[in-house]
Amino acid sequence: MKNEKEIRAFKVFAIKKGTVIDHIPAGQALKIIQVLKLFNNEKIVTTGQNFPSKTLGKKDIIKVEDRELTPEEANRVAILAPTATINIIRNFELAKKFHVTIPDMVEKLIICPNPKCITNNELMSTIFYTKNNNTEVKLQCRYCEKTFSQNDIQYRV
Repeated sequence: MKNEKEIRAFKVFAIKKGTVIDHIPAGQALKIIQVLKLFNNEKIVTTGQNFPSKTLGKKDIIKVEDRELTPEEANRVAILAPTATINIIRNFELAKKFHVTIPDMVEKLIICPNPKCITNNELMSTIFYTKNNNTEVKLQCRYCEKTFSQNDIQYRV
């Protein structure tokens, strides 16, 4: 008879080549898929939600076959999931693993929630400065100087 760990291993199948985004806080996987535009991906994208996690309580996971994330894409993941790890898989083996790094500045990705911000009234790119206290990422708009939490912002897709 199989033990619980062996049974859990079959819930998400292995990929031959691609990227696994792991340790995503529960509920963030679909936002990451949207921000990375993985809905339009022609390859298989597997999402697992609410897996048990010792550090997070519950976590999400995303597997993208035949695609490695760029550093810019990893930065986008970091804004939504600062605890995430990126695993590059080649020939069913872990080739590279790294933790995402929150960039100091985010351009064009976020829509400022302040309706009075100039970026919402003029044709221009947004710029946000990040502040991380290890539990939550805060974003400060360069133009209106207001600070927002992750839950307050919308992403350009």
